[in-house]
Parts: sequence; structure tokens; C-alpha cells
Amino acid sequence: MHIPQDERRGGRFGAAVAGAVAGAVADAVSEAAGHKVRADPVLARTGGPAGNALLTAWTALVLLVGSVAELLTLFNVNGLISWHVAIGALLVPPALMKTASTGWRMIRYYTRNQPYVKAGPPPMLLRLLGPLVVVSTLGLLGSGVLLVLLGPTRAHGSLLDVLGFRIDWLTVHQAAFAVWGAATGLHLLGRIVPALRITMAPGRAAAAVPGSWTRWLLLAAMAVSAVALAVVLVHADGSWVGFHRFHLGRR
Repeated sequence: MHIPQDERRGGRFGAAVAGAVAGAVADAVSEAAGHKVRADPVLARTGGPAGNALLTAWTALVLLVGSVAELLTLFNVNGLISWHVAIGALLVPPALMKTASTGWRMIRYYTRNQPYVKAGPPPMLLRLLGPLVVVSTLGLLGSGVLLVLLGPTRAHGSLLDVLGFRIDWLTVHQAAFAVWGAATGLHLLGRIVPALRITMAPGRAAAAVPGSWTRWLLLAAMAVSAVALAVVLVHADGSWVGFHRFHLGRR
């Protein structure tokens, strides 16, 4: 039976795509399960890729704990609105820190800095997912801060209508949350085991990576700025507290 040349080419292309996808999935699963361990070179002063991995992993775990606490407030967001605002504010500096540390690693890799090239990139699926995680995280936290600053009246004001549906800033916040939940859930599956492996390494192993004082100072500055932002936003969210108390009282 004669098979047209175009069909043969299409079949080969489809097989190549399927093979590439299968390889990318296998690579991501192998690293997610801890079977494949990335060897990060250690450099003087800053620690290089190994120091960057430590800073990113610790920041990620802080974000994970804070995100779980924030999700718990959703079970009674009306009654826990101040906690919701405070914890959300606490998450902003760690999110910026993690974005900066992973962004720095990406820039160094794609500008062909040899230690970062030697360390290698994350699995392809995580590289594709990364921008969505960053955009949805910053969109979620940024819209949350904006909601506090706007107050409930302005936040519920219509921005535009799409197919008969009214879009306001609260809708934007909720949409960002939906995207963030899906993207971050997948990202968590791919990175939790490597992050725990890095942060739970024996103390001597972590201490052997130069730049520990710099990393701890960055983490301390992150914590101080997080607390300061939380205090400012909690004091600014009085209108939301009154708004939710009013609506709770009407039930």
C-alpha cells in the first residue's frame, strides 16, 4: 500500500512530538521524585548556583507555609479578613525574593555563565510553567494589596463588562487565585522534594556553601519587610473589616 509522502512526514513529526513530550514528562517526574539530582557548582563568596539554590529553597518553603495559612483563612474569609490581609501581606516579600532568585538563575544560565550552564536548567515542563507561576503569584498578591488600598466600595466598582459579566478588581483577584492555584499546585509537585532535600541537608553541607551570611541577611530583610507591610495593610483594611461585619450582621 502506497502511503503519500505528506502523510509519512506527518507521522514522523507526530512521533517526534510525542517522543519529546514523553521525554519532558519523564525528566520532570524523575527530578520531582528525587531520582535525578542537579549538581550545583559551589563558588567562592556567594556560593554560586549552590548558594542560589539554598536561598530559593528556603524562600519557597516560607512561601509554602504562608500560602497554606492563607488558604485556611478562606474557610471563613469574612470573619478572618484581617488575618487574610495580614498573611497575604507577609507573602509579598518572599514572593518577590523567590522571583528575583529564580530570575537571576535564569539570566545567568541564558547568558551562558559557565557555573550556571554546568548546573543545568530545570526540567522543560517546569521552565514552561515558571512564567505562569510568577505572573499568577504577583497578580494575586498585587491585586490583593490593591483591594485593601481601594476599599470595598471602589473595589466593587465595575472595570468593564465582558459578554454581560461585570468585571471588578475583586473578580481580577479571584481569577488570579484560580490560575495561581492550578499553576502553583503543579509547580509544588515538581519542586517540593528537591527543596526539602536542599534545606534538610546536614548543617555542615549547607555551611560549606559560601555566602551564608548574605543569605541569612537577605532572609532577615525579607522577614522585616514582610512584617512592616503586614502592619501597614492591616491598619489600612478597616473599611473591609467594617464592610464584612455589616454584611455578617445582616445574615
